[in-house]
Amino acid sequence: MIAFIRGSVQAVGPDTVVVDLGGVGLQATCTAPTALALRVGERVELLTSLVVREDGWTLYAFATAEERTIFEQVQTVTGIGPRIALAVLGTMAPDELRAAVATDDLTALVRIPGIGRKGAQRLVLELKDRLGAPSGGVASRALPVDARWQSSVAAGLTSLGWSAREAEAAVDAIAPLAVDAGDAPDIGMLLKAALQTLDRA
Repeated sequence: MIAFIRGSVQAVGPDTVVVDLGGVGLQATCTAPTALALRVGERVELLTSLVVREDGWTLYAFATAEERTIFEQVQTVTGIGPRIALAVLGTMAPDELRAAVATDDLTALVRIPGIGRKGAQRLVLELKDRLGAPSGGVASRALPVDARWQSSVAAGLTSLGWSAREAEAAVDAIAPLAVDAGDAPDIGMLLKAALQTLDRA
């Protein structure tokens, strides 16, 4: 297993990073908040989780060990794979997820792209005794509101198979809807609207 990667950032995408490990460039998938915090040329050390499937190997990178642990725990839930697990972390900080699961807050959980009400119920049922209690004050993602909804919707679209460029165009197209929604846009509603723009394309 590849436990971590350390090197210089060569490229950053909406949900990917390429790290030069000393002559070898390794691409890893990450959450939008992690990607936004990276800068080309800087030295980084990212913790990783390798997911092996019949159609290929995918390396996922995380800023903290806590995020990697949550990523791996969420994948133990029935019907949830790595893309949805990454969308969970792209939408909620670890303590936000713990709080939502501990309090049966399905409303918060269904805002995660790719998670419906039944999926939210499975998260609560299967993770309640495994995630532990929140560690105190629940810190929200250190992103402005507009960046949070944009990254969440883009992550949802890419998890459904759209390219990063298509996701970016769809996010731009629905921006007026998000502005109208104020400080707490409904991610599920915005994701559906984004899908509709792609279907018309």
